[in-house]
Amino acid sequence: MQKTINIQNKKARFQYEVLDRYTAGIVLSGTEIKSIRHSKASIAESFCEFNEQNELFVVNMTIEEYLYGNYYNHKPKAVRKLLLNKKELKKLHKEVQNSGLTIIPLRLYITDKGYAKLDIALARGKKLYDKRETIKDRDNKRDLDRIKKSYK
Repeated sequence: MQKTINIQNKKARFQYEVLDRYTAGIVLSGTEIKSIRHSKASIAESFCEFNEQNELFVVNMTIEEYLYGNYYNHKPKAVRKLLLNKKELKKLHKEVQNSGLTIIPLRLYITDKGYAKLDIALARGKKLYDKRETIKDRDNKRDLDRIKKSYK
């Protein structure tokens, strides 16, 4: 059996404050899913946006070309459609338009049935002072853990 695929956006929690999470399916071609199964994908700089028909797409997600795919290969930075329920799409679209929030991908994984899923989050961008606070909290926690470890 092959290893589990779990591609994460590590910068997302530092740059954004996550408000709400959703799991969405992705419309992929054959060579795209094969590349994802070989962990040849990145969602670090990607984001999600709506088109005119209120469909949600992930933009700037990189899936490397499949090594053995000839002229059937895909474009690495293509825009890919996300699959969500109509209620969820309406709610997300309303939040993005009214509140100025953004939708970012957090994690790309493959389910037990073999489907590629993308965990997306409705998020608000952090200000510079919020990021500094996050760094300070992380450093304080690391120092406390070191002190606790030395006393044991």
